[in-house]
Amino acid sequence: MTIEPLIITVAPNGAYKQAHDHAAVPLTAASLASTAKACLDAGAAMLHLHIRDAQGRHSLDVEGYRNALQVVKAAVGDAMVLQITSEAARVYQAPQQIAMVQALRPEAVSVSLRELDQPDIGDAGLAAFFGELARERVMTQVILYDVADLQRWQALRERGVIPEAPWFLLFVLGRYTTGQTSSPRDVVPFVHAHTGPEPWAVCAFGATEHACVTAAAALGGHVRVGFENNLQLKNGQTAPDNAALVGQAREAASSLGRPLASAHDIRQRFGAA
Repeated sequence: MTIEPLIITVAPNGAYKQAHDHAAVPLTAASLASTAKACLDAGAAMLHLHIRDAQGRHSLDVEGYRNALQVVKAAVGDAMVLQITSEAARVYQAPQQIAMVQALRPEAVSVSLRELDQPDIGDAGLAAFFGELARERVMTQVILYDVADLQRWQALRERGVIPEAPWFLLFVLGRYTTGQTSSPRDVVPFVHAHTGPEPWAVCAFGATEHACVTAAAALGGHVRVGFENNLQLKNGQTAPDNAALVGQAREAASSLGRPLASAHDIRQRFGAA
């Protein structure tokens, strides 16, 4: 029996974290590069990155992304898949998010179905955008916040609005619970409702992040960890850096007997190799 390698993605900054939240939150291209290298060494094969504008705010600026990707790639080469975010973060609307991805043509991107599935986009717009992602072989991770989102994704797939492609799903655990905390139990409804072929990963909020990603890994999923959603180690202490959270996930994979996926594995799996 072949055991599927575990994909560890690190999300080191997110749209909102600032230096006052933790001194090791990477806010510049240079700090993203050094964080990426440390997390690569700790076991992560994918980096989920956000960039900031000159005032430190969330940005989807195409040139800003190009610069950050160039700087990070100089630090890690092809050993990490660099996934950009298209997150709205209460700043952008769906047409702007789509236009950024089309202009940048990244190797990998995360998109929130809920953010893009808007009346001004419609089924035709979704079909055109996801069709382009499939044709361009952009490794696309689709963010789903609850089972209703997953069921909407499944309905779009069944109706042919979303074409066949190697999509990757991200289940967000506990996003709307008090204090943005998560429980390992939050993965169960997703797993029961997920009837499609897509591989999936989870992200979780707060100090229970490690328990949640360990549960997901045990159930055959993949994991995303990092300061975007959590600053604490499994013992409740503040993590010194993102690499420490990656290291915990690596230890969990080892305890479950799951090898770690490399960037090459990810590119082969999602059609970009």
